Amino acid sequence: MMGDANATGALTRRRRATLQPMNGISEAVCKSSMTADINRDDGLRKRDHSLETTRCKSKTEKKRRRNDISERLSCHKTQESLLSSASGYSNYRGILNWCVVMLVLSNARLFLENLLRYGVLVDPIQVVSLFLKDPYSWPAACLIIVCNVFILVALYTERQLSMGSFSEFVGSVVHCINMAVMLTFPAAVVLLVPSITPVGGAFVLGNYTILFLKLYSYKDVNMWCRELSTVKVKKMARSLSCPSAQHFNRSDSKVCYPGNLTIRDMYYFVFAPTLCYELNFPRSPKIRMSFLLRRLFEMLFFIQMLIGLTQQWMIPIIQSSMKPLEDMDLSRMTERLLRLAVPNHLLWLMFFYWFFHSSLNFSAELLRFGDRQFYKDWWNSETVTYFWQNWNIPVHKWCLRHFYKQLLRRGFSKIVSQSAVFFLSAFFHEYLVSIPLRMFRLWAFMGMMAQLPLAWFVGRFLRGNYGNAAVWMSIIIGQPFAVLMYVHDYYVLHYRQEAD
Repeated sequence: MMGDANATGALTRRRRATLQPMNGISEAVCKSSMTADINRDDGLRKRDHSLETTRCKSKTEKKRRRNDISERLSCHKTQESLLSSASGYSNYRGILNWCVVMLVLSNARLFLENLLRYGVLVDPIQVVSLFLKDPYSWPAACLIIVCNVFILVALYTERQLSMGSFSEFVGSVVHCINMAVMLTFPAAVVLLVPSITPVGGAFVLGNYTILFLKLYSYKDVNMWCRELSTVKVKKMARSLSCPSAQHFNRSDSKVCYPGNLTIRDMYYFVFAPTLCYELNFPRSPKIRMSFLLRRLFEMLFFIQMLIGLTQQWMIPIIQSSMKPLEDMDLSRMTERLLRLAVPNHLLWLMFFYWFFHSSLNFSAELLRFGDRQFYKDWWNSETVTYFWQNWNIPVHKWCLRHFYKQLLRRGFSKIVSQSAVFFLSAFFHEYLVSIPLRMFRLWAFMGMMAQLPLAWFVGRFLRGNYGNAAVWMSIIIGQPFAVLMYVHDYYVLHYRQEAD
């Protein structure tokens, strides 16, 4: 029995050893057959996919051909008209060019009509007589020289205040007296000295008004520096209003109070194209001669244009307007007003470019004054307030810094403060017109104060292009109206009395 068992076990082991290699071979064969099947399926799928792609391409091609044929036959599609706001079209350059061409042609016709009617009226010698009645007496030039006295008094007062020799009260009193005399003294001379012409008087009073605003800012800034020093703030940095030789080598040097109280610093500020004083003004790296010469050429060119157009175009219209104004012929007065509006507005635009761009940039480049933002985009004004804030940036900065914000700090409301700013502007407008003409009619004052209700009306009821049109209308019509009123009153007061 034991022998049979051993024989059976050996036979089983031989069978297992024989079956094991057979199983390995069959497994390999199965795997290879499965791989072949998978590859065959992939090939079939790729072939089917390529066939489907070919069919899709052929369908797309046929569809494209059909669309091309329909597009060739069709001439309409959904779209808006160009002048509709929904079209989104904004390229009106051709229309703008057309407007410019029409403006040039219409003004050329007016200018030709003026030449045919009046001849050539431009007279350079007459310009000299506007400034001088007596060639041996130059009171306007003497008044310009005298203004140095007020500059030195302001500088001396600030030096005494910095050293403690003057108290704040005494310094304020001296400054107030100095600035009050600065406004009244030239006005009295212009009114009392007959040899000063209206143009010469306006030039003198304009310079004294600018100096008044500058010295007021000078007083305020130095007072703020003293207040800061009392609270242990020792330095108030700024970039050199008057650099010395060593400062050119050290661009990071700053002037600190009271080191700014020098004659060089004071006169740099007096000639700088700004009304707001700082201890350190931004400075440009160098003087660009090409830029300087371009601005000089523009200054000379536009001053000749202003004088020539005034003599040739403005004066004849003004002279022909006296009779309708005397007769109070409303229709003729309106016609003369509209005739005067075009040359007056053109001269105003030329004056703006001559003064705010050419002249101020010339002086800024000569003094290497860095802040050249003398105006902003006032031509896009949609409100009257925006116009007054952006057409004369030096004056706006002064009013905002030294008048408007000071009133707010004292508890006044915004409405009251804005009204006070317009009142101050109206005072200086009347000051610069009535005193040189030696008559007080308050047309300029009322014109400025009328800006308050106009600003409210435009801001409340007109928006966008309508507001911009209202601003332009106030500029184009308002100024010649004031000009006619003053010229008429001046003519009646002087020439009518002489004729009588």
